Amino acid sequence: MQSLQQKASEWSGVSMDDAFAIDDENIYEKLGLQTFIDLSTNFYTRVYDDEEEWFRSIFANSKKEDAIQNQYEFFVQRMGGPPLYSQRKGHPALIGRHRPFPVTHRAAERWLHHMQQALDSSTDIDLDSKTKMLNFFKHTAFFLVAGDELKNQNQRVPCKHAAGNPSA
Repeated sequence: MQSLQQKASEWSGVSMDDAFAIDDENIYEKLGLQTFIDLSTNFYTRVYDDEEEWFRSIFANSKKEDAIQNQYEFFVQRMGGPPLYSQRKGHPALIGRHRPFPVTHRAAERWLHHMQQALDSSTDIDLDSKTKMLNFFKHTAFFLVAGDELKNQNQRVPCKHAAGNPSA
């Protein structure tokens, strides 16, 4: 049975080594806080203006400002900066935090489309950092898809104990 990380690598086309190359240097120190704020603002402006209603609806119950803050704080923390996200919200627990949302292959591809555009439009991020970040984003997007599929499988499998079998 494949792990979620293995599925993420298979589906994203990004090896785990490439996905976690963001750990080879401190990208936060290289780029600074404002770059991550700008990237997240650019990204979520694209998401909330997306022409596809099915995609926009995923974010309908979230305030844009909160989504921007959650994202840039997570990126800062994950890419070598201070633990802003964890200090405010606790452990990132990405699969759990994305549990209420339909994280499908289609949604991951759409998310990545907007992130690619946001990265491409940034003049503050060097090409090497963009490549490392995009590989991480691709892998992580499909890691969440794998987690969503596991959640859906677990919801379909009846629990023996819940069915009245005390020996389960």
